[in-house]
Amino acid sequence: MKALLVCLLLLIAYASPALADYPRNQAVPVDQVLFGKVTSVRHISETELLEDRNHGWKVFGGALLGGTIGNQFGNGSGRVLTTILGAMLGGSVAGDNNPRSQQIYVQLVELMISIDNGNDYMVVQDLDPSMMFQAQDKIRMIYLADGSVRIDKQM
Repeated sequence: MKALLVCLLLLIAYASPALADYPRNQAVPVDQVLFGKVTSVRHISETELLEDRNHGWKVFGGALLGGTIGNQFGNGSGRVLTTILGAMLGGSVAGDNNPRSQQIYVQLVELMISIDNGNDYMVVQDLDPSMMFQAQDKIRMIYLADGSVRIDKQM
């Protein structure tokens, strides 16, 4: 039972980030619907690092631009020296001005759910401001055909 809960939690936590934003005005294939109630709610915020995949190209571009500007100064070996210094300075400035990663904050909601058949589940999904949950709310646990799970309030 605990293994099932952990697998369900991991599946939902790492499924597509748009779980809370599926189009409510479009038909979505559903595999199964379970009914139950929320026993507890906990809001979670996570920090994710978003890696800049273009960082190397930005540094290369800065070095190229710096080398081109440095090449405009001096004669002979002095020009070579200013070109090299310009390339180093340009690459350094480009690397410092463009951090390799940035942080994004993700708001999630952790729901403990007691299904009418007696099973308990823990579900983590994106926070949907238009659907805030409280303990004792009646819910539907919707298993979508794409393998994701969505929790909605019963209407």
